[in-house]
Amino acid sequence: MENTTPGPGKVLIVGGGTAGWMTAILMAHAWQDRAVDITLLESSDIGIIGVGEGSTPKMHRFFDRIGVPESEWMPACNATYKCGIRFPGWSTRKRFKSYYHPFFSISDDPTIRAFAENVAVRRDNFDVHAHPDAFFVSSYLAKQKLAPTPESSVDYQTEYAYHFDSGLIGQFLKEKSLALGVKHLFGTVTEVTQHDNGDIAGVHTEKHGLITADLFVDCTGFAALLTSKTLDVPFRSYSDSLFNDRAVALPTPHEPGGLASQTISTALNAGWAWKIPLSNRFGNGYVYSSRFIDEDAAERELRESIGLDDESVEARHLKMRVGRAESSWNRNTLAVGLSQGFIEPLEATALMIVQDTIDNFIQRYEEGNFTDRYRNEFNTKINLIFDSIKDYIFMHYKLNSRNDTDYWVEARENETVSESVRQILDVWNSGGDLLDELRRQGPRLAYSPTSWFCILAGMGHFPRKPKKVKKKIAVNDPADIQRYCEKITQHFPDHRTTIEAMQNQE
Repeated sequence: MENTTPGPGKVLIVGGGTAGWMTAILMAHAWQDRAVDITLLESSDIGIIGVGEGSTPKMHRFFDRIGVPESEWMPACNATYKCGIRFPGWSTRKRFKSYYHPFFSISDDPTIRAFAENVAVRRDNFDVHAHPDAFFVSSYLAKQKLAPTPESSVDYQTEYAYHFDSGLIGQFLKEKSLALGVKHLFGTVTEVTQHDNGDIAGVHTEKHGLITADLFVDCTGFAALLTSKTLDVPFRSYSDSLFNDRAVALPTPHEPGGLASQTISTALNAGWAWKIPLSNRFGNGYVYSSRFIDEDAAERELRESIGLDDESVEARHLKMRVGRAESSWNRNTLAVGLSQGFIEPLEATALMIVQDTIDNFIQRYEEGNFTDRYRNEFNTKINLIFDSIKDYIFMHYKLNSRNDTDYWVEARENETVSESVRQILDVWNSGGDLLDELRRQGPRLAYSPTSWFCILAGMGHFPRKPKKVKKKIAVNDPADIQRYCEKITQHFPDHRTTIEAMQNQE
């Protein structure tokens, strides 16, 4: 049955960037057959803070939703494929000094089961291979620098994400939004006015005067002009569990050879460094805690780690406010992107949260318009997404086994643990049924059970000094899994060749 609920009438998105234009195009696409007037207002005086250069697989579905093929947007945004994320240096445990967090699909069910079976035996303190790298086609694709786009002849479905230039993708989405009828204004907000009931009535700019709307979307970044400064929505910091509050970024040229199809997140002295392959360069950055290292030392450490001593390549320094607003939808205002919250980019979840926020808002709005009930249900769901992602990011630090700096020791010994994480660790450490616990927590978890198994096993969080496995215990031979995975990867193309062919299409 066709939905006849009217749209919100007049929408004003304050702020551009990827979050602003993603909001614009999703709303314009959802309400294109209704009388909805969408305007995006951004300041030419305020710089855009990119949310990073990586995504989760949800971005694949975003472009499917708006009907834009990879062959169109990827070349325009210097984009590459992302099979998963590698984490070197977080663990010092023998055979677990690096692990790979794969993206996986229903086609991976057989190897997921094999992995889980071996993990169960290893948790019983028997010496079997239970490192996740051996069990997923995704890790073999990344290792061989292949694109996750198989030949049509192979009966295997992949899941993957992307790397991209965040500035270019914002520009691309802007052009697509304008083509759908979104209006665009330049102007700096000088004042925000409210109705007597507290709702936002409009924003003033010197160039355009008073701009009114029925629905306002706050995409003003960490400033949170509408949400925090006008509506006084409290902010819940995650700094007690996630220490990092700064980042420094530097580009480097491509290396000879194939084009990587994974993000690399390497542990450094007071945080971690990303290395992201774009079609034209590498993006590099260091996410760190200013409590343990200062800005200059962080830049030096990053330059040293990537071998970049050319001072003419200027570093970009960023401050991060890690946490979330108490609620994203307040009165007639929706906060999206950095204005609603930010979790450090370790798992590249920023745009996934943007997409989840807009999708859920559109659904709730059409079900109940501006009623408190639907606002409350929406805010509860978005807060769960934020808190659950925070828990999974926190687990990386909690499981580290480094003792070389105070940062890593304090991160591991940090007892600011959510009840969800505490229960997961208790069940894992006691030898209980983790899958059952994860299923019990299911509605509250943003990550799948397989991802939780991967991080716990990948960091080597097993009993020490395992015993020789008994003959009667059935285990899966990783050599068999490797042969299976490598047989499948024969049907995947070289990543660099795939990207160059896409760029050369007319």
